[in-house]
Amino acid sequence: MNAIKLVAVFLIVGGALGLLYGGFSYTKETSRADIGPIHLQVNERERVNIPLWVGIGAIVGGVALLLTARKP
Repeated sequence: MNAIKLVAVFLIVGGALGLLYGGFSYTKETSRADIGPIHLQVNERERVNIPLWVGIGAIVGGVALLLTARKP
C-alpha cells in the first residue's frame, strides 16, 4: 500500500471517529503545592469538540484520495 492510500484510509477512519465521538477529552494538571509531607494538585478535565464539518470533510477527502490513487 502506498503512502497516498494510507493517508486516505487514515482520513476516512479519523473522520468516522470524529463523527462518532464528537470530540475527545484530556486531563490537565493546573497547579501543584508541596507543603511539607502534604502534596496538593488540581486536575482539570478539558474537552475538545470536533465540528461536524471537519469529520465529513475528512471522510470526503479520504474517499477522493482513494479514488484518485486507484488510477494509474
